[in-house]
Amino acid sequence: MNPNKIALAAKITRLSAVVLLFLLSGCPQKLPPNNYAVKRVSDGDTLVASDSDGKDIKVRFACIDAPEVPHTNAEKNSKKAADKNQFKWGTQAYQKMEQLVKEGGGRVVLTVTDTDRYGRKISEVRLPNGKFAQEVLVREGLAMVYVPYLKNCPSASIVQQAEAEAKKNRRGVWGDSKFVPAWKFRKK
Repeated sequence: MNPNKIALAAKITRLSAVVLLFLLSGCPQKLPPNNYAVKRVSDGDTLVASDSDGKDIKVRFACIDAPEVPHTNAEKNSKKAADKNQFKWGTQAYQKMEQLVKEGGGRVVLTVTDTDRYGRKISEVRLPNGKFAQEVLVREGLAMVYVPYLKNCPSASIVQQAEAEAKKNRRGVWGDSKFVPAWKFRKK
């Protein structure tokens, strides 16, 4: 091959690589429409996220109910054994969800299934790597399957299987004979 053609081919290859790097680094990555930045975790089954336009949405996790966290100073300072127990597990569920959000780089992928009476989007929540937040919380005994929510839960069988495993292995709330499910605790 002609030495001039070889030199020209090498220049074109280098120029192509530089242009490709420029294009890749200069273009913001377009995220799928169901990928949200998490602004804050409220508790073990609720968070606030914002979409690509910066609009906030409140998210209530589909399929599950996590133990309550204290919301007022009176609850934080409560001496009642039932409150302390509920809030202990609620705090652990909250911390686990915070950890999952951090693992996901502050982002979640939502599959919205409904809107509740408070305007929150009922959603299945996954990390960008596909990890299903509800499954993790239930499997670790930090949330329970909430049967009334299962009708809008595409992954009902996954959380039910995770709960059966947590019960069998007495993980989290399943190993605590004094724990009262969050839905019963709220009724008091």
